[in-house]
Amino acid sequence: MTSSEHSPAPARSSWVAGAVFAVLLAAGALANLWAFGVQDGTLVQAPPTLTRVLDGDVTAEIGQSLAKAPLPSWAATAERSATWLALGDLGPRVRRGCGDWLFLADEITPHPHGQIHADMRARQVREIAARLKARGIALQVVVVPDKTRIQSHVLCGVPRPASLEPRVRDWTERLRASGVPALDLTPVLTQAGRDTYLRTDTHWSELGANLAAEAVTRALGAQPNGRAGFTPAQRTEQHLRSPCPYTGDLVRLAGIDALPARWLPEPDRVAASIFTQAEQAQAGSADDLFGDAQLPSVALVGSSYSGASNFVPWLAHHLHTPIANFAKDGGGFAGAITTYLNGAAYRDTPPRVLVWEIPERDLQAPPGASEQALSDWLGRTAGASAH
Repeated sequence: MTSSEHSPAPARSSWVAGAVFAVLLAAGALANLWAFGVQDGTLVQAPPTLTRVLDGDVTAEIGQSLAKAPLPSWAATAERSATWLALGDLGPRVRRGCGDWLFLADEITPHPHGQIHADMRARQVREIAARLKARGIALQVVVVPDKTRIQSHVLCGVPRPASLEPRVRDWTERLRASGVPALDLTPVLTQAGRDTYLRTDTHWSELGANLAAEAVTRALGAQPNGRAGFTPAQRTEQHLRSPCPYTGDLVRLAGIDALPARWLPEPDRVAASIFTQAEQAQAGSADDLFGDAQLPSVALVGSSYSGASNFVPWLAHHLHTPIANFAKDGGGFAGAITTYLNGAAYRDTPPRVLVWEIPERDLQAPPGASEQALSDWLGRTAGASAH
């Protein structure tokens, strides 16, 4: 399939874009007049003094007031649709490669002080591994490489900076050198002629999720805490559903998902698996049935990758044990693990192994509130690894 097969027709897009922009101008003016005249007649909370103007408070309050008008969300959607139809533009967050392959711009955006941020995160991982070890918990770090790295053969005109090439390798090697098991999934997800990521979505395909789960299973089996297997024992059977069209999150992120399907990038065809629990062996004692033996000995923290394409069911399938899943969509590097370490599950029913799944694109990103919360937790628990 070529790019032109699904590109919007120029004749159609030109008049559609012009009409939409004209409607937007009129609708925006009406919406702003409504917000000012119908709601309460004020755009600012307090008189616009010179100090408030210079500090930016007045413009911020005006923006917040106008955002309450009835049409801003619709107007933004219409603007994105018009620029896609007219120019093939997908906005600041999404890039288009060959045909209908879409990519997240965050993956190919170098960050100022990126190496400093990566070093800070590696230090946090080492400190957390020490805290976990003090409680008899083994840590397994798993880094999910960028889609732009693995599917680079369909990037076409989308540039990926050469400075990002060693990002995953260097970071995981640094952790392994300090004694922290760290798995770079790049080799197992690089499959010639096979797509391990979805075309219109940020995340891996089910093939990629399965290959990743197999690699994590091998890594856990090599750990002292995993060589004897995990409890409780649970076997599952995998069955494939019929393929269905699937429009990924990158179409929604581009803001064009309200358009008719024929004007959108071609959807993925996904044959999702379903997992059913196989008949179990004869039950053990009552203590086993109702005691700690029935609690999962493997816990997982991570990002939306852990919730995509049946990664957790695949991992449970290969490990022959259920997974206590504490992954968090949008959690980035530290969101899920910070919540987990501050929660009752970690305090009261710790696992034998904690798997920490981390997207590559978050390694060098500027730290946010979750990294600060993780630093706070490390500060509160300082000295725990010494006991």
